[in-house]
Order: sequence, then structure tokens, then C-alpha cells
Amino acid sequence: MAVWALADLHLAFGTPEKKMDVFGEPWINYTEKIKKNWLNCIQPSDLVLLPGDISWAIQLEDAVIDLKWIHELPGTKVMIKGNHDYWWRSLTKIEKILPPSIHLIQNNAFHWEGYSIGGSRLWDSSAYDFNAYIEFKENPYAKILLEKSDKVAEAEKIFQRELQRLESSLKSLDPQASIRIAMTHYPPISADLKDSAVSQLLEKYHVNTCLFGHLHNVKKHLPLFGEKNQIRYILTSGDYLDFMPKLIYS
Repeated sequence: MAVWALADLHLAFGTPEKKMDVFGEPWINYTEKIKKNWLNCIQPSDLVLLPGDISWAIQLEDAVIDLKWIHELPGTKVMIKGNHDYWWRSLTKIEKILPPSIHLIQNNAFHWEGYSIGGSRLWDSSAYDFNAYIEFKENPYAKILLEKSDKVAEAEKIFQRELQRLESSLKSLDPQASIRIAMTHYPPISADLKDSAVSQLLEKYHVNTCLFGHLHNVKKHLPLFGEKNQIRYILTSGDYLDFMPKLIYS
């Protein structure tokens, strides 16, 4: 049994108007890359962690085809919500249509073969930024809804709410688990691993590894993240990994 991770699948089988190749060469035929790499790496007995931005769908019914596509790939899958998972609203409604190999984390934790997994989406934090690590490209799907000052205040409010949700999930981790894993969609710490509100929370609940995504067009020649205070921080954005699932534990 092995544990793998891959964030930011950005599937669009149910919303084909969302063309990811507008973001550049890494996204050309990306679903074919995901499937090929997944089948080459992952066995039915493995666990696959998906830290957010699963589907471009707005409505749940449009996300069903994406979820079924993931379900048909091998492994037990565990997901958290990303900032683009607009289809993820009512957990009760999702669970009614959720394929059996997929499990969701939302204010709870998932336990599997000695591993215990919690997490939450998080949000932008004023404590750190990643501008120096990103090759910026225009996002044709971006929406500018607020003035900058309003955006900062709103982001802080969302971040604090997500921090509470993360703690609620971490409280549900199995204290007897051999390995405790946290998934966040937004990075939980700066690239150079300075202390953050999230890292302090992860340390409080004795997390071993934190997986996250959200960052795209990352400059791969620059070092970022790593291990601090016995916690590994691993960026698993799909395009950063060229859509190759990252082996976390084996």
C-alpha cells in the first residue's frame, strides 16, 4: 500500500467550455497525462489524496462526470475543497451521488490503514506571498469583484474562518494513527518555512505531513517548502508535478 497526492486536477468533462490549454503548454492534453501517470503509478490498494480544485463545474450535476472519471481510476481517493470547487456546497447532497471510492473531508477526518487525514481549503494570507516564485500569466477565468482594500479585509475574514475549520478537522485525527496528514488547498506556510498560524496549528496536533496545491506556473529552479519542526510541507499542484502523482508514503 502506498499514499500518493495530486492537487489541482481542474477537470472539465462536465464543463467543456473551460479550456485549460489557455494556461500554456503544461495543460495541453492534461487529462490524458493524469490518467496515464495515475495508471502507471497507483494500485487499487493505494490511497490518493487530492488537495482541492477537483472540477471546474459550477453545479453539482456537472461535477458528476468528473467525479465518476476519478472513481474509475484505481485507489481510494480523499478530497478537500479548493477555491474553484464551486460545485461543492452541500455535503449531504454530494454524498448522495458520490462514487464509493471517493471520500470528502469537511470538518472531519478520514482514517485508513494507520493513516489519519484532515484538512481544509484555507485562503490567501497576508503573512506570506509567492510572487517571486511564480511566472505570472493572464487568467482568462479570473473575476475582479472587489477593490484591493476590500479584498484584503475579505480575505482575512475567510482565512480566519478556514483556520477554525482546519482545527475542527485536526481535532478529529486519530490519536493512535501512525501517520497524521493534513491537506490544505492554499499553502499553509511561506516558501522559506517561516512560522505561520497554520504551521503552529499543525504542530499542535502533531501532523507529520502537509500537502497542498493552488500555486501554478511555479519557477521550478527555485527551492521552496521542505521540512520544519518535523513536518514535511509538500507542494502537489498538478502542473508543478507535470501531473505525475507524488509518492508521499510507501
